[in-house]
Amino acid sequence: MIRIHQVLATLGYGDAIGHEVLGIQRTLRGAGYESDIFVETADSRLEPLTRDYRELVDFSDPENLLLHHFSLGSKASRTAFALPDRMALIYHNITPPEYFVGVHRTLARQCFRGRRELQAYAGRCDLALGDSEFNRQDLEAFGFPRTGVLPVVPDFSHLDREPNWMVARDFDDDWTNILFVGRIIANKKIEDLIRFFYAYQTIFNPGSRLLLVGAQSGFEHYLASLHQLIATLGVSHVHFIGHVSDEELVAFYECADLFLCASEHEGFCVPLVEAFYKQVPVLAYAATAVPATMDGAGVLFEIKNPEHVAALMDAILSNASLQDAIVEGQLEAVARLRSKDFAGTLLGFIRQILSCPRAPRPHVAFDFWHQFDAAEELEALRLYRPAIYKALPERKQRISPWS
Repeated sequence: MIRIHQVLATLGYGDAIGHEVLGIQRTLRGAGYESDIFVETADSRLEPLTRDYRELVDFSDPENLLLHHFSLGSKASRTAFALPDRMALIYHNITPPEYFVGVHRTLARQCFRGRRELQAYAGRCDLALGDSEFNRQDLEAFGFPRTGVLPVVPDFSHLDREPNWMVARDFDDDWTNILFVGRIIANKKIEDLIRFFYAYQTIFNPGSRLLLVGAQSGFEHYLASLHQLIATLGVSHVHFIGHVSDEELVAFYECADLFLCASEHEGFCVPLVEAFYKQVPVLAYAATAVPATMDGAGVLFEIKNPEHVAALMDAILSNASLQDAIVEGQLEAVARLRSKDFAGTLLGFIRQILSCPRAPRPHVAFDFWHQFDAAEELEALRLYRPAIYKALPERKQRISPWS
């Protein structure tokens, strides 16, 4: 029997990729396929649903199909690459490294290497799928000859919870709340949000605040530059909220008057459709996948002039009937997204792959699996006999088939 497994570096709880991975597994199992999820790491709440990527070697079979969620290049990716199983790649986009030069050198290097490594899979995969048309076009540019679009799984169940009352107490008042949801990371252009908000607060509405909801860890240098910008402008009432629970996120959406996005690079941007679902008018910069994600709804802008964007913000926030019309259009876009036949599209791609001649088997270094076994032995020593591991000559500690 053909088995269809998924491979990825990390399975996160509550994020878009995690929702998609679990949705794919439900679809495959519902269609009668055996299907497991192989990862390097997983959120503790999801670990029982996964297997360690190193078990792939024991589960491997030339008749199997691996659905490989490619990220920045990982041990799981490179192990899957070397196996004889068929492979389809699912691509969620890698941010161009230039966004992180000067603010996160390590991530800049990882993004550069990840985008370069991605090209090696062009001849390895039977099919490469993006979760948006923008991502599919990116795959074509990387040289993948067979591509398609596997739509995002629309899952809003985490937004149907009761809102956190403490958030409502602190922010649900007579002030105007401008909201952004997303990681505090350079490609999101948080500095532009701050400049837009400063213009709006200064020219139109001093009784307004900017709520920036999203993880901040790992980007302390970028965060410090944002605080410096705030101090330089003298802008007030900018709140860096950080990572939040689902109940807190619901509360922020419910007290928001406008969702503002200035991001310059998105493969899809799930918070946009979350804001649609929660009936928050959206004003977003028309870059990369954002216009396609918004699907004709919300309001797009193409000029990053603070006074111009502030005027658009005021035009929306001061006109209740316009807000109602925007929200109505956004709910129609959500309905179109939910009507897409995700399961049928996925199973159609599976049938297409299995009915066509397979891509050539991978070519890997002659000693890859010897190095794999050696790395496994060293990892066992590091975990269970750390004193022995530390006593090994340095060169032996560095054995890795993934280098």
